Amino acid sequence: MSSKLISDLELNPIVDLTEQDVKLLNSKVGLRQLVRSSKVNIRKALNYAEYDITLRNLQAEMIKLQTWVEENDQKVVIIYEGRDAAGKGGAIRRTAAHINPRAFRVVALPKPTKEEAGQWYFQRYVRRLPMPGEIVFFDRSWYNRAVVEPVNGFCTQEQYDIFMENVNEFEKMLVQSKTHLIKLYFSISKTEQKRRFDDIKKDPLKRWKMSPVDERAQELWGEYTMYKKVMFEHTDTERSPWTIIDANHKISARINSLQHILERIPYNK
Repeated sequence: MSSKLISDLELNPIVDLTEQDVKLLNSKVGLRQLVRSSKVNIRKALNYAEYDITLRNLQAEMIKLQTWVEENDQKVVIIYEGRDAAGKGGAIRRTAAHINPRAFRVVALPKPTKEEAGQWYFQRYVRRLPMPGEIVFFDRSWYNRAVVEPVNGFCTQEQYDIFMENVNEFEKMLVQSKTHLIKLYFSISKTEQKRRFDDIKKDPLKRWKMSPVDERAQELWGEYTMYKKVMFEHTDTERSPWTIIDANHKISARINSLQHILERIPYNK
């Protein structure tokens, strides 16, 4: 598989504080991180302060990228795939936090309606593709049919086979229509997924995130893995490759995914 693996952001343990570390801790960003909890943790404060600064710089670059997209009538599609609780939504929010809301959309489609279920599978996604000058973030995409649907029995074997036969040609047409297509897969371990599910269940403000599909994700871990491998083997093409983001550490995943987008789109830096 030719997918590119982006490693975790290096968060080195602190042995001695350098002059630069002290300066960072005394900045607004550093002080805010120092007082974020009752127990002071200098190492963690430095890590998060560095993350805040790095993220802010990358978000500023996203504004430049979007300006280039608008001024040159470009079309950008960014797909975020991965297991439940992998951090896809959080990464999208950080990526789009400061760009012009009139020139981007986040698409997170619910279960197909009865009418949509009888249509060509890709039709509901085609309607959400970007206009010239627009960026569209797909929080899950047509790749639902490659993994989530067959694992949970939401499609037939024939529907799955037809999708796998046609998806590469569909994406070929997208790219040939001058659409920049980026496919990101957020990869987490089984242990980390369970930990995040447990945190969600304990938080009354987040319990709504747990769906019946989420509840079965751990039980069906092996089936998800099998279909994921087939998806990579069949749809990781030179024209539209997958990029695997190690998402066990959320802040690393957010930084790495944003950096990859900025590297892939040939905007005016």
